[in-house]
Amino acid sequence: MQELLTAHFWVAVGQIIMVDVLLGGDNAVVIALACRQLPNHLRLKGILWGTAGAIVLRVILIAFALTLLQVPLLKLVGAALLLWIGVKLLAPQDEDGHSNIQANNKLWAAVKTVIVADLVMSIDNVIAIAGIATGAAGQHQLPLVFFGLLVSIPIIIWGSQLVLKLMDRFPAIISIGGMLLGWIAGTMAYSDPALSGWLPTKTWWNYGAGLAGALFVLLVGMQLRHKDSSPA
Repeated sequence: MQELLTAHFWVAVGQIIMVDVLLGGDNAVVIALACRQLPNHLRLKGILWGTAGAIVLRVILIAFALTLLQVPLLKLVGAALLLWIGVKLLAPQDEDGHSNIQANNKLWAAVKTVIVADLVMSIDNVIAIAGIATGAAGQHQLPLVFFGLLVSIPIIIWGSQLVLKLMDRFPAIISIGGMLLGWIAGTMAYSDPALSGWLPTKTWWNYGAGLAGALFVLLVGMQLRHKDSSPA
């Protein structure tokens, strides 16, 4: 119980909320698109049931991910994916990614659309949140995940538009989010069981790996932005 009162626990919760909001903007768009043809009196139900189903499914996926990340070398794979996701977050975005989301005028069909689309789009959230949770004590990993996701639900449902506007106005928020993913990737890779006998165990080396991951995402992301904005 004392672990739940430590600063480390609440920092991890804050990281989960930030990651889920940064990577969850698409989820809010999917919910809106899937439920847009529902009658007004059913829209809130569609949003709430679809979000609840998606969150439960994500907790299950993260539970599997936490188990798999104990297998040697899989943390390195997860770290590589996180670096790619972080760079992708900073790079110029393709705006046509939701054109294939179908609206539906029946409640449970809309809920199913939200859950299936969220499942397809959740790989980034699952890996990032599992990476954060691996830094917690084993018995507190799933409570940490569940609490962080629970807190992020109202932010995604009701605050996503505000968050998106803030991101448009203050691009540094996106850069910080990308660097956070890079930090998680670096610390995840450093703690891979396959490397435990080869790397120094002092805490500052772990922080150095996180810093290296954060800087990698920032520099590569900035390079891609510069390349995209350069005249042809």
